[in-house]
Amino acid sequence: MIPVRGFEGRKVAVLGLGRTGLTAARALVAGGAQVALWDENPASRETAAAEGFAVEDLKAADWSDFAALMLSPGIPLTHPKPHWSVEKAAAAGVEVLGDIELFARTVNAAPPHKRPRIAAITGTNGKSTTTALLGHLCAAAGRDTRIGGNIGYGVLGLEDMHGGAVYVLETSSYQLDLTSSLKADAAVLLNISPDHLDRHGGMEGYVAAKRRVLLNQGKGDTAIIGVDDAWCQRICTEITAANRRTIWPISASRSMGRGVYAIQGVLYDATGDRVIEVADLVRARSLPGRHNWQNAAAAYAAARALGIPAEVAAEGLMTFPGLAHRMETVGVRGLVRFVNDSKATNADAARQALSSYPRVYWIAGGRAKSDGIAALEDLFPRLAKAYLVGEAQDDFARTLDGKADYLKAGTIEAAVAAAWADADASGEDAVVLLSPACASFDQFSDFEARGEAFRAAVEGLDRPALRGARA
Repeated sequence: MIPVRGFEGRKVAVLGLGRTGLTAARALVAGGAQVALWDENPASRETAAAEGFAVEDLKAADWSDFAALMLSPGIPLTHPKPHWSVEKAAAAGVEVLGDIELFARTVNAAPPHKRPRIAAITGTNGKSTTTALLGHLCAAAGRDTRIGGNIGYGVLGLEDMHGGAVYVLETSSYQLDLTSSLKADAAVLLNISPDHLDRHGGMEGYVAAKRRVLLNQGKGDTAIIGVDDAWCQRICTEITAANRRTIWPISASRSMGRGVYAIQGVLYDATGDRVIEVADLVRARSLPGRHNWQNAAAAYAAARALGIPAEVAAEGLMTFPGLAHRMETVGVRGLVRFVNDSKATNADAARQALSSYPRVYWIAGGRAKSDGIAALEDLFPRLAKAYLVGEAQDDFARTLDGKADYLKAGTIEAAVAAAWADADASGEDAVVLLSPACASFDQFSDFEARGEAFRAAVEGLDRPALRGARA
């Protein structure tokens, strides 16, 4: 745990008692603060009370008592409208912040020789893979590495800091909206495409949240920015003109005079005086597809910015085991491979997975984002068949009608069984891909639970039907 500094003897309201909120409450108390906790869910309040925390109805509280409101990132800050707690905090002049900001202030308050190195990663897609990959590269180089934030552990639940530690943090747009003091030694902005627009008041608000990962950087810091989309290209141009930090563009599609880029899967380092061929990413089994080449370019660049030798980082790319729920092979039945890409919660993420295979049996659906799957129409010819689940299945069926074969399966279990039967009957090498292009909240608590349901369904396939002679 990282004890939060700066609130000693003062009272902090904590709203939202999931992983982030409870972890922040523990860290605040460890740093000497008093806390008042609240959640709309009675079961969450009971869990907090059982741990000994003071549970207080913040709707009825005297907000003049609070030094700050620690807001869990899932609670609206500004859109579609501010949460009632945010309005109460504003009326009382109480600052609203998140767990990444608490971490940043604690780092900034430490003596310089005790401050860790920080890498912060964001982007619409690929940030979890890039975070895990960079953590792997740092650990392979012998660094004392802690990985967290929007992945795995909440940042304040990680082991306490020291000057030799490296924190590799995935940061979401929700978290960045609540962050103003973070200064990353290596800040990675992978890509931007429309997502969570209801929470940010539109595209401009979403972009503004994402670019906050670059805040406070100066001389000696490195900004690593994907330039394969127009939004990030513009940001890269703007901050290059400011010329306050080292800037390394990254690309998975074209060569550049400076930066890190991949051409047909070969990764090149053009950050020094000469271009170095780093690795053949086609051989990296856990990094298939062009989107993963961008992730690899970003992680490699960040590793170099943190002082990891090029040859050590290159070797680490080849030994990365992959990330659960992101292009993860969870089983092979005869000639059929089952790939769990449950983390693909929007159409752009699903595009990356679908583009990785020439022919695919696609399981999609859940709670749809506003753009649906119409933008994927150019990939429909790759579909052997689609198996639709959840709330979105009727809408997705209308989009696919007349353009691709589909089945409204309803559930993950039914979709896996039907896809397996069709793929196995083809007698050819085949991929059954769960890449939902949807949020999971219609049938599951989160994308992890959805991915585990897919894994369980694959493992439960009728074993006598397996073609052992072809395995």
